Amino acid sequence: MKNKKTYRLFAIMMILFMNIGSAIAQKSPQWVVYQGNEGPGKGKHIVFVSGDEEYRSEEGLPMMAKILAERHGFKCTVLFALDPKTNEINPDLQTNIPGLEHLKTADLMVMLLRFRELPDEQMKHIIDYTNAGKPIVALRTSTHAFSYSRNKQNPYAKYSYNSKVKGWEGGYGKQVLGETWINHHGVHAKEGTRTLINGLVKDHPILHGVKDIWTPTDVYGILGLPNDAQVLIFGQTTMGMTPTSPLSFEKSVMPVAWIRSYNSTSGKKAKIFTTTMGSSVDLLSEDLRRLVVNACYWGTGLEKQIPEQNNVQLVGQYNPTMFGFGKYQRGLSPATFEWKK
Repeated sequence: MKNKKTYRLFAIMMILFMNIGSAIAQKSPQWVVYQGNEGPGKGKHIVFVSGDEEYRSEEGLPMMAKILAERHGFKCTVLFALDPKTNEINPDLQTNIPGLEHLKTADLMVMLLRFRELPDEQMKHIIDYTNAGKPIVALRTSTHAFSYSRNKQNPYAKYSYNSKVKGWEGGYGKQVLGETWINHHGVHAKEGTRTLINGLVKDHPILHGVKDIWTPTDVYGILGLPNDAQVLIFGQTTMGMTPTSPLSFEKSVMPVAWIRSYNSTSGKKAKIFTTTMGSSVDLLSEDLRRLVVNACYWGTGLEKQIPEQNNVQLVGQYNPTMFGFGKYQRGLSPATFEWKK
């Protein structure tokens, strides 16, 4: 009898503990918002959408959002790939990014996604935003943002990186951003990228103050950008993963940053900026941060307010994790990235 009472008490305590844990998880924020300070971007809303297994967008995008909010006045909302049971960030989980409804009020979407297969109610917000002809700044693996491998009959399957649907060959990356996943032109995790400014467009406002970028991530292969694309920066392969590594002259240069216009279904032409750089460790490069900040100005119609050298000083500490599969920091949540002045 005593054992039964003890067991019953233990069971009740476990239920209470689980309910309390669930309540705490539900009250935990599912995204982070940085309210804009004073600056040219005041009144503009940027939504950052992170979700990749390799390049630590969950670390790099909050850092960029803080710069744009604190230094430039933009309101910035950052979304993450979350485990729905714990509200912890899990970039390996390809099927959940809460908060995409914030795109309804966004003036710009900044994305770094890889092979996501989002549920219809979430994916709809990204496609509605895109169809409205609103601007996009896309980083690194966003060229292959979506992969509907589990359900190829899904209405959003045509946005998969390897789509062969007529009119949507190459999926979202090819049709919207300008290119899909092709290959590693450089040797992955052994060679880096040294940039070469396209001299024909050196005075473009996005390139203000951008002189030299080196990143430890390698150059991606590009087969062919659309006719309306304008290459801003080419990438040269470095024979090693340090800034002083020599250039490889055996490999051709490839576009690593370009702009284009996307003819949306609304009839409005969307301003698109894409770069195949952008991992969390890439963003240690001051000039790469400046390139992205300038692109956000350009995307939101503030290109005339881009100074000769935009302020991209880090806000707080930034110690990014090296890229690689399975290397993401465990136990992080959106609350981890809340900025307390």
